[in-house]
Amino acid sequence: MKRVNIFKLFVAVFFVVVFAINLQELIADETRPSGQPDRRVERGEGHGGRGGFGELDAKPIPAPAKVVPLSADERKSKLKNATEKAIAFLRSTQSEKGSWAASPRSGIGPTAVIVAGLLNNGVKVDDPMIKKGLTFLEASINKDGGIYTSPHFQNYETSVATLAFAAANKLFKAEGNTKAPYDVLLANAQKALIGQQYAESHNVNKDDPRYGGLGYGGNTRPDLSNTQFFLDALKATGKNSDDPAIQKALIFVSRNQNLESEHNKLTFASKNPDGGFIYTSTTGSSSAGTTANGGLRSYGSMTYAGLKSMIYAGLTKEDKRVKAAYEWITKNYSVVENPGMDQRGLFYYYHTMAKALSVIGDKVIVEPSGKKHDWRVELIDQLLSYQNADGSWINEKSPLWMENDPHLVTGFVLLVLAECASLDAIK
Repeated sequence: MKRVNIFKLFVAVFFVVVFAINLQELIADETRPSGQPDRRVERGEGHGGRGGFGELDAKPIPAPAKVVPLSADERKSKLKNATEKAIAFLRSTQSEKGSWAASPRSGIGPTAVIVAGLLNNGVKVDDPMIKKGLTFLEASINKDGGIYTSPHFQNYETSVATLAFAAANKLFKAEGNTKAPYDVLLANAQKALIGQQYAESHNVNKDDPRYGGLGYGGNTRPDLSNTQFFLDALKATGKNSDDPAIQKALIFVSRNQNLESEHNKLTFASKNPDGGFIYTSTTGSSSAGTTANGGLRSYGSMTYAGLKSMIYAGLTKEDKRVKAAYEWITKNYSVVENPGMDQRGLFYYYHTMAKALSVIGDKVIVEPSGKKHDWRVELIDQLLSYQNADGSWINEKSPLWMENDPHLVTGFVLLVLAECASLDAIK
């Protein structure tokens, strides 16, 4: 009799667990936009706040065909029209509170990215849309100077919000103002960010793989994506390459490169020494998967993030780490996919690509075969072909890292266009 009761109890518990799992998946299905596949992937780079999606879909996602290049006149005209349509789309979709997001769970990340993108594309600081957006971001200022909605996202949200306020300050000063309204705010945010870095202040020494890195915030494990946003914010607020926080970050960045050297002696570094970068060395895994010998596969968005971060830290093209990363880029150059990740994280990839190549200063990328690419022209033409009729962009191939949110993706594209649309790119 006792055995029968135990068996019944086991069966009851089993069905309760199964029901809970199915209910959780049902809720996820209910909140997923229609037409989007079910790809639950781990939280990763540039997801814009909350919103993890599950595990990576192992099936490759086919890349779209490369577009036919536009003539110089067509490019100039279409670029102007595309930017105007994107701004109009964001103007029409801003909430009364001043935010943009597909979900309240998204936090302030998407709004910060969008405000920075708008300001970098000629929208004035006194534009009502910008004023509402900045006011919305200011509402998340905390006593420690950070700009965030949850300690779990303290670094990420403060970093991208800093980029928005720094862009606003820059425009104020460009108009002849000696003192901009966000000087104190930015100084406080900078201090809060540095306080988040894994270093001596957190009892982390240089032998620890976490040293110099940052995660989303709080006690989250550090990763290259959040560390590069941190570095973007420090540069935007006036820190130079020799700043201690930037030099500490370089130690972490170097340990995320597939290159064994005195700068990276972690186990994975010698197994796939191709010079590219991974998301985080602290977990011993890569979003792009592993090689046959257990090495971690490099991929595009993180390799550009690593390259940019090394240049920020003062490394030159002669440094072996920079050489190896740049060589990986010439071998894997693409404007139709995120190399190593297919269409996953495509627009985040475009953003890191444009920023990194702008920072390094090369207008042309040359493949090992000798084929040359004017990356700005090719990237502009590709992005123009993706724009929707309403002026937005969205990743139709993968929802990974919130790229099923047209507001966030349109913000990323505006940041890319701001990097690309110099005079020599649209002639």
